[in-house]
Amino acid sequence: MTQSLPPSPSNPWVTHSTQKKFSNPWFSVETSPVTTPGGTEALYGVVRFHNRAVGVIPYEPGPDGQGLVHLVGQTRYPLNRYSWEIPEGGVPKDEALVDAARRELKEETGLTAERLTPFLKFHLSNSVTDEYGEIFLATDLHEGQPDLEPTEDITSLTLSLPDLIHHIETGAITDAITIMAAYKLRVMQLCGELD
Repeated sequence: MTQSLPPSPSNPWVTHSTQKKFSNPWFSVETSPVTTPGGTEALYGVVRFHNRAVGVIPYEPGPDGQGLVHLVGQTRYPLNRYSWEIPEGGVPKDEALVDAARRELKEETGLTAERLTPFLKFHLSNSVTDEYGEIFLATDLHEGQPDLEPTEDITSLTLSLPDLIHHIETGAITDAITIMAAYKLRVMQLCGELD
């Protein structure tokens, strides 16, 4: 039997005012003088994302029973490095997350999925951002042509699920959304919950 979480306590932070310091098409930055839960005065900064995040983990059973995951690689400007990750992107507030997952999968890999199953919900860097996202498991895949955006230098790669975990363990793959999805998928595989 699953143990329930206790009720959430009321918010002890007191916000005195908020100023927007910066905004671009992707996010804004706010600062607020606050009283902390410990009663001290502080200036808190928060990054407010205009979009939500979505990730898709495209999975196939594979011929050897290990399972195959389709990844994409691209250069991530803030990191100044190439990153292997599951297809993912930003989702406007008026677009359904499942529709965005289907779109990102097709755009970045050319794949379409007969089934898109809700997989994980998450907040990233929740001490300084409000970024929220969801991951979908894509199965029963069909190949097609990708439709990349002009800013993307994407290539595709298919790995066995154990190889994906290996590359995470060695630090070759560091994308947080990919890591969350891969570990949950591996646990499901080891528990016999995947086709």
